[in-house]
Amino acid sequence: MVPEKLTFSPLSRRQIEADFSGGHITSDAGLLLLREVDKQHRLTRRLAAVLHDPRSPEQVRHKLDTLVRQRVFGVAAGYEDFNDHEALRYDQALQTALGEEDTLAGKSTLCRVEQNADRQAIVKAH
Repeated sequence: MVPEKLTFSPLSRRQIEADFSGGHITSDAGLLLLREVDKQHRLTRRLAAVLHDPRSPEQVRHKLDTLVRQRVFGVAAGYEDFNDHEALRYDQALQTALGEEDTLAGKSTLCRVEQNADRQAIVKAH
C-alpha cells in the first residue's frame, strides 16, 4: 500500500513532501530518495574530497562537493550529457535534492571540474 504522503528532511524554509493525491509535477522525485541516501553515507562528499580543485576560492560560486553532487545526481536521473545541465540548473527538484536554493552550475563549470580529475584522483575515488 502506497502512503498518502512522504516527508523528507527540509531545505532551509522549504518543507519537502511527496503527496500522491496530486497531478504530475516532476519525473525526477527519485532524486529526493538519492539525497537521503547520500546524506546518510556521504558518498558524494567523500568523492569530492579526493578531487583537486584548482579554482581560486574567492571566485568560486559553486562548491566542489555541490558540483560533484550535481553531476552524480544528474547521471543517476538519466542526464549524462553536460548540455542537459543548461536547463537542469533551474530545475527545482534538482536544486532541492542538492540542498541549494539558487541556480546550479552550468555545463561549462561541470565540464571543467570533470576535466581536472587526474589518474590519481580516479584511483582514489575507486
